Amino acid sequence: MGTLHGIDGALLERQYRNHPSGYLHWDQLAHAQDRLLFEKNIGAYVCIDEVALSRGELYTILTNKAAHGGKGSIIAIIKGTDVCTVSSVLLRLSRRRRYQVRGITLNMAPNMEQIARNCFPAAKRVTDRFHVQKLAYEAVQQMRVKARWEALDEESTQIAYAKACGRIYHAPVFSNGDTRKQLLARSTYLLYRKESLWTQSQRERADILFKEYPEIKKGYYLAMRLGLIYHQCKFKDVALTRLARWYDEVDKSGFLAFGRVARSIQTHYLNIINFFERRATNAARESFNAKLKAFRTQFRGVKDKAFFLYRLKMLYA
Repeated sequence: MGTLHGIDGALLERQYRNHPSGYLHWDQLAHAQDRLLFEKNIGAYVCIDEVALSRGELYTILTNKAAHGGKGSIIAIIKGTDVCTVSSVLLRLSRRRRYQVRGITLNMAPNMEQIARNCFPAAKRVTDRFHVQKLAYEAVQQMRVKARWEALDEESTQIAYAKACGRIYHAPVFSNGDTRKQLLARSTYLLYRKESLWTQSQRERADILFKEYPEIKKGYYLAMRLGLIYHQCKFKDVALTRLARWYDEVDKSGFLAFGRVARSIQTHYLNIINFFERRATNAARESFNAKLKAFRTQFRGVKDKAFFLYRLKMLYA
Protein backbone atom coordinates (compact mmCIF):
# COMPACT_ATOMS: atom_id res chain seq x y z
CA MET A 1 0.00 0.00 0.00
CA GLY A 2 1.51 3.35 -1.05
CA THR A 3 1.07 6.92 0.10
CA LEU A 4 -1.81 9.32 -0.60
CA HIS A 5 -1.58 13.03 0.21
CA GLY A 6 1.56 12.29 2.19
CA ILE A 7 -0.13 9.58 4.32
CA ASP A 8 1.46 6.13 4.45
CA GLY A 9 -1.41 3.70 3.77
CA ALA A 10 0.36 0.68 5.26
CA LEU A 11 1.11 2.60 8.46
CA LEU A 12 -2.48 3.82 8.66
CA GLU A 13 -3.77 0.26 8.29
CA ARG A 14 -1.42 -1.00 11.02
CA GLN A 15 -2.50 1.82 13.36
CA TYR A 16 -6.16 0.97 12.79
CA ARG A 17 -5.49 -2.75 13.24
CA ASN A 18 -3.54 -2.37 16.49
CA HIS A 19 -5.57 0.34 18.22
CA PRO A 20 -9.13 1.51 17.39
CA SER A 21 -10.33 -1.70 15.66
CA GLY A 22 -10.37 -3.79 18.84
CA TYR A 23 -8.63 -6.61 16.97
CA LEU A 24 -5.88 -7.20 19.58
CA HIS A 25 -8.52 -7.71 22.30
CA TRP A 26 -10.62 -10.12 20.23
CA ASP A 27 -11.57 -13.15 22.36
CA GLN A 28 -11.10 -15.59 19.44
CA LEU A 29 -7.81 -14.17 18.15
CA ALA A 30 -5.65 -17.06 19.45
CA HIS A 31 -7.40 -19.64 17.28
CA ALA A 32 -8.91 -17.39 14.58
CA GLN A 33 -6.95 -18.91 11.69
CA ASP A 34 -8.14 -22.41 12.60
CA ARG A 35 -11.70 -21.91 13.78
CA LEU A 36 -14.34 -19.29 14.57
CA LEU A 37 -17.66 -20.07 16.25
CA PHE A 38 -20.67 -17.80 16.74
CA GLU A 39 -23.26 -20.01 18.40
CA LYS A 40 -25.77 -17.18 18.85
CA ASN A 41 -26.23 -17.07 15.06
CA ILE A 42 -27.59 -20.61 14.71
CA GLY A 43 -31.06 -20.70 13.13
CA ALA A 44 -33.56 -23.37 12.11
CA TYR A 45 -32.18 -23.51 8.55
CA VAL A 46 -28.48 -23.36 7.74
CA CYS A 47 -26.11 -23.78 4.78
CA ILE A 48 -22.71 -25.45 4.70
CA ASP A 49 -20.17 -25.02 1.93
CA GLU A 50 -16.47 -24.67 1.24
CA VAL A 51 -14.72 -21.54 0.03
CA ALA A 52 -11.13 -20.66 -0.96
CA LEU A 53 -10.16 -17.91 1.44
CA SER A 54 -6.54 -17.27 0.40
CA ARG A 55 -4.32 -18.80 -2.31
CA GLY A 56 -6.66 -21.74 -2.77
CA GLU A 57 -6.69 -22.60 0.95
CA LEU A 58 -10.14 -24.09 1.67
CA TYR A 59 -12.34 -23.21 4.63
CA THR A 60 -15.68 -24.71 5.60
CA ILE A 61 -18.30 -22.05 6.34
CA LEU A 62 -21.63 -22.62 8.10
CA THR A 63 -24.17 -19.81 7.71
CA ASN A 64 -27.68 -18.96 8.90
CA LYS A 65 -30.08 -18.71 5.96
CA ALA A 66 -32.38 -16.30 7.79
CA ALA A 67 -29.65 -13.62 7.78
CA HIS A 68 -29.65 -13.54 3.94
CA GLY A 69 -25.91 -12.93 3.71
CA GLY A 70 -25.95 -9.98 6.12
CA LYS A 71 -25.19 -9.41 9.80
CA GLY A 72 -25.65 -12.62 11.79
CA SER A 73 -24.86 -14.89 8.80
CA ILE A 74 -21.69 -16.57 10.07
CA ILE A 75 -22.10 -19.47 12.48
CA ALA A 76 -18.70 -21.06 11.92
CA ILE A 77 -15.56 -20.68 9.80
CA ILE A 78 -13.23 -23.66 10.00
CA LYS A 79 -9.91 -24.24 8.29
CA GLY A 80 -10.04 -27.25 5.95
CA THR A 81 -12.80 -29.57 4.77
CA ASP A 82 -11.77 -32.79 6.51
CA VAL A 83 -14.72 -34.54 8.17
CA CYS A 84 -12.99 -35.18 11.50
CA THR A 85 -11.53 -31.66 11.77
CA VAL A 86 -14.72 -29.82 10.87
CA SER A 87 -16.97 -32.11 12.91
CA SER A 88 -14.80 -31.75 16.03
CA VAL A 89 -15.18 -27.97 15.85
CA LEU A 90 -18.92 -27.92 15.14
CA LEU A 91 -19.52 -30.36 17.99
CA ARG A 92 -18.30 -27.60 20.32
CA LEU A 93 -21.67 -25.96 19.66
CA SER A 94 -24.19 -26.89 22.34
CA ARG A 95 -26.22 -30.02 21.71
CA ARG A 96 -29.46 -28.10 22.29
CA ARG A 97 -28.64 -25.54 19.59
CA ARG A 98 -27.45 -28.18 17.11
CA TYR A 99 -30.68 -30.12 17.52
CA GLN A 100 -32.70 -26.96 16.85
CA VAL A 101 -31.48 -27.02 13.23
CA ARG A 102 -34.33 -28.40 11.12
CA GLY A 103 -32.72 -28.19 7.67
CA ILE A 104 -29.22 -27.97 6.24
CA THR A 105 -28.53 -27.18 2.57
CA LEU A 106 -25.32 -28.56 1.07
CA ASN A 107 -23.63 -29.66 -2.13
CA MET A 108 -23.07 -33.27 -3.18
CA ALA A 109 -19.58 -33.61 -1.67
CA PRO A 110 -19.48 -36.73 0.56
CA ASN A 111 -17.51 -34.90 3.26
CA MET A 112 -20.24 -32.24 3.62
CA GLU A 113 -22.88 -34.98 3.84
CA GLN A 114 -20.96 -36.73 6.64
CA ILE A 115 -20.34 -33.48 8.54
CA ALA A 116 -24.08 -32.72 8.40
CA ARG A 117 -24.91 -36.20 9.69
CA ASN A 118 -22.39 -35.97 12.53
CA CYS A 119 -23.23 -32.49 13.77
CA PHE A 120 -26.89 -31.90 12.92
CA PRO A 121 -28.56 -35.32 13.18
CA ALA A 122 -32.07 -33.86 13.54
CA ALA A 123 -31.78 -31.69 10.42
CA LYS A 124 -33.19 -32.68 7.05
CA ARG A 125 -30.39 -32.60 4.47
CA VAL A 126 -31.16 -30.82 1.19
CA THR A 127 -28.93 -30.97 -1.88
CA ASP A 128 -28.69 -27.52 -3.43
CA ARG A 129 -30.58 -27.44 -6.75
CA PHE A 130 -27.93 -25.30 -8.44
CA HIS A 131 -25.24 -27.94 -7.89
CA VAL A 132 -27.50 -30.59 -9.46
CA GLN A 133 -28.29 -28.41 -12.49
CA LYS A 134 -24.63 -27.47 -12.83
CA LEU A 135 -23.77 -31.15 -13.32
CA ALA A 136 -26.17 -31.33 -16.27
CA TYR A 137 -24.85 -28.11 -17.84
CA GLU A 138 -21.28 -29.36 -17.47
CA ALA A 139 -22.25 -32.63 -19.17
CA VAL A 140 -23.42 -30.64 -22.23
CA GLN A 141 -20.15 -28.69 -22.18
CA GLN A 142 -18.19 -31.95 -22.11
CA MET A 143 -19.99 -33.02 -25.29
CA ARG A 144 -19.19 -29.66 -26.91
CA VAL A 145 -15.51 -29.80 -25.89
CA LYS A 146 -15.17 -33.36 -27.21
CA ALA A 147 -16.64 -32.27 -30.56
CA ARG A 148 -14.30 -29.25 -30.67
CA TRP A 149 -11.20 -31.40 -30.13
CA GLU A 150 -12.36 -33.65 -32.95
CA ALA A 151 -12.85 -30.57 -35.17
CA LEU A 152 -9.37 -29.29 -34.31
CA ASP A 153 -7.84 -32.68 -35.13
CA GLU A 154 -9.69 -32.80 -38.44
CA GLU A 155 -8.59 -29.28 -39.33
CA SER A 156 -4.95 -30.09 -38.48
CA THR A 157 -5.14 -33.13 -40.75
CA GLN A 158 -6.60 -31.03 -43.59
CA ILE A 159 -3.93 -28.32 -43.15
CA ALA A 160 -1.15 -30.92 -43.26
CA TYR A 161 -2.65 -32.55 -46.38
CA ALA A 162 -3.01 -29.17 -48.15
CA LYS A 163 0.56 -28.28 -47.29
CA ALA A 164 1.80 -31.60 -48.66
CA CYS A 165 -0.06 -30.84 -51.90
CA GLY A 166 1.38 -27.34 -52.11
CA ARG A 167 -1.96 -25.66 -51.45
CA ILE A 168 -3.25 -23.21 -48.85
CA TYR A 169 -6.02 -24.59 -46.67
CA HIS A 170 -9.19 -22.52 -46.29
CA ALA A 171 -11.57 -23.73 -43.58
CA PRO A 172 -15.22 -24.02 -44.66
CA VAL A 173 -17.46 -21.28 -43.25
CA PHE A 174 -21.09 -21.63 -42.12
CA SER A 175 -23.84 -19.14 -43.02
CA ASN A 176 -23.19 -17.08 -39.87
CA GLY A 177 -19.48 -16.68 -40.70
CA ASP A 178 -18.16 -19.26 -38.21
CA THR A 179 -15.75 -22.02 -39.08
CA ARG A 180 -16.48 -25.37 -37.41
CA LYS A 181 -14.01 -24.83 -34.56
CA GLN A 182 -15.30 -21.26 -34.06
CA LEU A 183 -18.88 -22.54 -34.00
CA LEU A 184 -18.04 -24.95 -31.19
CA ALA A 185 -15.94 -22.43 -29.25
CA ARG A 186 -18.53 -19.65 -29.51
CA SER A 187 -21.44 -21.87 -28.45
CA THR A 188 -20.21 -22.15 -24.86
CA TYR A 189 -22.41 -19.45 -23.37
CA LEU A 190 -25.62 -20.21 -25.25
CA LEU A 191 -25.59 -23.81 -23.99
CA TYR A 192 -25.89 -22.49 -20.42
CA ARG A 193 -28.88 -20.27 -21.26
CA LYS A 194 -32.56 -20.99 -21.76
CA GLU A 195 -33.64 -20.92 -25.40
CA SER A 196 -35.99 -18.02 -24.65
CA LEU A 197 -33.02 -15.87 -23.54
CA TRP A 198 -30.90 -16.37 -26.68
CA THR A 199 -30.04 -13.32 -28.77
CA GLN A 200 -30.68 -13.46 -32.52
CA SER A 201 -27.03 -14.30 -33.27
CA GLN A 202 -27.05 -17.02 -30.60
CA ARG A 203 -30.23 -18.47 -32.08
CA GLU A 204 -28.60 -18.60 -35.55
CA ARG A 205 -25.51 -20.23 -34.08
CA ALA A 206 -27.60 -22.75 -32.13
CA ASP A 207 -29.57 -23.71 -35.28
CA ILE A 208 -26.30 -24.50 -37.08
CA LEU A 209 -24.77 -26.25 -34.06
CA PHE A 210 -27.79 -28.48 -33.48
CA LYS A 211 -28.02 -29.36 -37.18
CA GLU A 212 -24.34 -30.33 -37.28
CA TYR A 213 -24.33 -32.02 -33.85
CA PRO A 214 -27.75 -33.55 -33.04
CA GLU A 215 -26.31 -35.25 -29.92
CA ILE A 216 -25.39 -31.86 -28.43
CA LYS A 217 -28.94 -30.71 -29.19
CA LYS A 218 -30.36 -33.72 -27.36
CA GLY A 219 -27.98 -33.17 -24.44
CA TYR A 220 -28.94 -29.48 -24.23
CA TYR A 221 -32.65 -30.25 -24.00
CA LEU A 222 -31.99 -32.98 -21.42
CA ALA A 223 -30.24 -30.39 -19.24
CA MET A 224 -33.06 -27.87 -19.74
CA ARG A 225 -35.72 -30.45 -18.81
CA LEU A 226 -33.92 -31.12 -15.54
CA GLY A 227 -34.12 -27.40 -14.80
CA LEU A 228 -37.85 -27.41 -15.61
CA ILE A 229 -38.45 -30.13 -13.01
CA TYR A 230 -37.02 -27.83 -10.35
CA HIS A 231 -38.92 -24.84 -11.69
CA GLN A 232 -42.33 -26.45 -12.15
CA CYS A 233 -42.70 -29.13 -9.46
CA LYS A 234 -44.16 -28.04 -6.13
CA PHE A 235 -44.59 -31.45 -4.50
CA LYS A 236 -42.15 -34.26 -3.71
CA ASP A 237 -44.17 -37.10 -5.27
CA VAL A 238 -44.59 -35.22 -8.58
CA ALA A 239 -40.89 -34.33 -8.63
CA LEU A 240 -39.88 -37.91 -7.90
CA THR A 241 -41.99 -39.18 -10.83
CA ARG A 242 -40.57 -36.62 -13.26
CA LEU A 243 -36.99 -37.24 -12.09
CA ALA A 244 -37.53 -40.97 -12.69
CA ARG A 245 -38.71 -40.25 -16.25
CA TRP A 246 -35.73 -37.93 -16.82
CA TYR A 247 -33.40 -40.63 -15.51
CA ASP A 248 -34.95 -43.09 -18.00
CA GLU A 249 -34.38 -40.62 -20.87
CA VAL A 250 -30.72 -40.28 -19.87
CA ASP A 251 -30.33 -44.04 -19.71
CA LYS A 252 -31.81 -44.43 -23.21
CA SER A 253 -29.62 -41.64 -24.64
CA GLY A 254 -26.43 -43.56 -23.91
CA PHE A 255 -24.48 -40.33 -23.31
CA LEU A 256 -21.52 -41.07 -21.05
CA ALA A 257 -21.38 -37.50 -19.73
CA PHE A 258 -25.03 -37.65 -18.63
CA GLY A 259 -24.56 -41.13 -17.21
CA ARG A 260 -22.35 -39.60 -14.53
CA VAL A 261 -25.04 -36.99 -13.77
CA ALA A 262 -27.69 -39.70 -13.47
CA ARG A 263 -25.53 -41.76 -11.08
CA SER A 264 -24.95 -38.69 -8.89
CA ILE A 265 -28.69 -38.03 -8.75
CA GLN A 266 -29.36 -41.68 -7.93
CA THR A 267 -26.84 -41.54 -5.07
CA HIS A 268 -28.26 -38.33 -3.57
CA TYR A 269 -31.91 -38.62 -4.58
CA LEU A 270 -33.32 -38.46 -1.02
CA ASN A 271 -31.54 -35.17 -0.34
CA ILE A 272 -32.47 -33.90 -3.82
CA ILE A 273 -36.16 -34.68 -3.29
CA ASN A 274 -36.11 -32.90 0.09
CA PHE A 275 -35.68 -29.66 -1.85
CA PHE A 276 -39.32 -29.80 -2.92
CA GLU A 277 -40.61 -29.54 0.66
CA ARG A 278 -39.41 -25.96 1.25
CA ARG A 279 -37.62 -25.30 -2.06
CA ALA A 280 -34.51 -24.51 -0.01
CA THR A 281 -31.41 -23.47 -1.95
CA ASN A 282 -27.89 -22.35 -1.10
CA ALA A 283 -28.62 -18.92 -2.64
CA ALA A 284 -27.96 -17.15 0.67
CA ARG A 285 -24.67 -19.02 0.98
CA GLU A 286 -23.67 -18.16 -2.60
CA SER A 287 -24.58 -14.53 -1.91
CA PHE A 288 -22.28 -14.56 1.10
CA ASN A 289 -19.54 -16.19 -1.00
CA ALA A 290 -19.84 -13.39 -3.56
CA LYS A 291 -19.55 -10.76 -0.83
CA LEU A 292 -16.53 -12.52 0.62
CA LYS A 293 -14.80 -12.61 -2.77
CA ALA A 294 -15.57 -8.94 -3.39
CA PHE A 295 -14.25 -8.04 0.06
CA ARG A 296 -11.08 -10.05 -0.60
CA THR A 297 -10.60 -8.37 -4.01
CA GLN A 298 -11.09 -4.92 -2.50
CA PHE A 299 -8.06 -5.49 -0.29
CA ARG A 300 -6.03 -7.13 -3.07
CA GLY A 301 -5.99 -10.55 -1.45
CA VAL A 302 -5.53 -11.77 2.12
CA LYS A 303 -2.16 -10.88 3.61
CA ASP A 304 -3.09 -10.93 7.30
CA LYS A 305 -5.53 -13.84 7.51
CA ALA A 306 -6.51 -13.38 11.16
CA PHE A 307 -7.28 -9.67 10.66
CA PHE A 308 -9.25 -10.46 7.49
CA LEU A 309 -11.35 -12.94 9.48
CA TYR A 310 -11.84 -10.31 12.19
CA ARG A 311 -13.20 -7.93 9.56
CA LEU A 312 -15.57 -10.65 8.31
CA LYS A 313 -16.71 -11.22 11.89
CA MET A 314 -17.45 -7.53 12.38
CA LEU A 315 -19.54 -7.41 9.20
CA TYR A 316 -21.28 -10.79 9.08
CA ALA A 317 -21.24 -12.40 12.56
